[in-house]
Amino acid sequence: MTKPPPPAMHSLERRPRLSDAPLGLRALPSLSYNTHRALVLGLTFLAYALYHASRKPPSIVKRELARSWPPFADPALLGATDVAFLTSYSVGMFVAGHLGDRLDLRRFLASGMVAGGAAVALFGAGYFLALHSLAFYVAAQVIAGLLQSTGWPSVVAIVGNWFSGRRRGLIMGIWNAHTSVGNIAGSLVAAAMLGYGWGWSFVVPGGLIALGGALVFFFLAPYPQCVGFGPAPIEPVVSEESTDGEDSSGSSSAAGGGTGKDSRDAVGILKALAIPGVVIFALCLFFAKLVAYTFLYWLPFYLSQTPIGGEHMSAASAGYLSVLFDVGGIIGGILAGFISDQLNARATTAAIFMYLAIPSLFLFHAYGSISKATNIGLMMISGLFVNGPYALITTAVSADLGTHKSLKGDSRALATVTAIIDGTGSLGAALGPFLTGFISRKGWDSVFVMLALCAFVAAVLLSSLVKTEIRQIILRWRNHSNNMRNGNADSGVQPLLVEES
Repeated sequence: MTKPPPPAMHSLERRPRLSDAPLGLRALPSLSYNTHRALVLGLTFLAYALYHASRKPPSIVKRELARSWPPFADPALLGATDVAFLTSYSVGMFVAGHLGDRLDLRRFLASGMVAGGAAVALFGAGYFLALHSLAFYVAAQVIAGLLQSTGWPSVVAIVGNWFSGRRRGLIMGIWNAHTSVGNIAGSLVAAAMLGYGWGWSFVVPGGLIALGGALVFFFLAPYPQCVGFGPAPIEPVVSEESTDGEDSSGSSSAAGGGTGKDSRDAVGILKALAIPGVVIFALCLFFAKLVAYTFLYWLPFYLSQTPIGGEHMSAASAGYLSVLFDVGGIIGGILAGFISDQLNARATTAAIFMYLAIPSLFLFHAYGSISKATNIGLMMISGLFVNGPYALITTAVSADLGTHKSLKGDSRALATVTAIIDGTGSLGAALGPFLTGFISRKGWDSVFVMLALCAFVAAVLLSSLVKTEIRQIILRWRNHSNNMRNGNADSGVQPLLVEES
């Protein structure tokens, strides 16, 4: 008598094998696949929020350094420390992305957080040691930039390993709120510590990111295979074939060997550059991130130098107020991700946001001084349009391109592609604050003209991709309309939705 086949087993419900899991996860009860994904989102969110929190102190203490700590009386020298961090960060990004696709992402990220936290605290040590050497502070920022470059390629690659599909833009848009949450938390912590001496504004955030690195080391599973699950799409699928309790994802787990890692070969930088769209989005991010990081590093200083409602505010108050730019950024990142999912048009969404950023910047500069309420409203709108495309490109776009169909599924490129795009963007991020240190001598009008021009160039660079996406949108709508007229609404055509990866 023929033995009946075993019942189909959900590809994500088999009991995970935890031999390759981090030590902290081994001590926990067995978790479901979705619970693991939630934990991954939470830990990577916390990790990169702490990265950004540790980058906020320089902007908060600028006024204090300019007033009382030689050699920083010249704003251009404050810009020099910014450019030292961001240049080393962008250079380190290319190396970090190359390593991220080859090393254990959990250990790589955790070690970068612990060492990066120590480097942030090193800058603050200058206060306690009464050091007034520009070379010391520049060197501290170079070290911090190199170590912090481990963060972004790692967290995007980890999230990309666990999430894909038509809701990737929205999920990563919400997840990318860590950037603004980190900026907000960093501003609040640094401003609160400023009263005890500006050195504490660096030491405390540095210690927090090091503690976050310990959590990552003990509890973050960078690959589904680490906890016994094979790669799976964002929408679970039911395996049609199963033998003795093993499913189609079992081979994927086995392929991971005993390391819990994806066994596919990592691509080189040249192959990653050849992926369609990588170079264009990288150049676009150069200018988009220039605008975003100029606000990150100079907004509190600008607010403290500009009378709002006829009054000047303290450095600490300006730091607290500046967080509202990032609140707008959170909304912008989520909105950009959602719209791009619905339109299946990442470039078009990013370009529209960049074009709208131009008038928002001029309105904020021209009318933000009328009252605090007006300043808050215009600052949040500016944050929405400035940070929206920046968030979209560094998350969903990078993840899409890192798993592009041209790779044919046989290569890992998430960290490398992320590093190329964000590394190029970070060069712009280094240039913006540096130029602002000099241009602000002529007045803030010139700074905002520079920012508007950069936003315009960022949008124009996407023109070729925008034309292609618009043609595809029109074609999908026509196909959808034809299907509706023919009574074939369930033909499988899904206009305005990103196809499953």
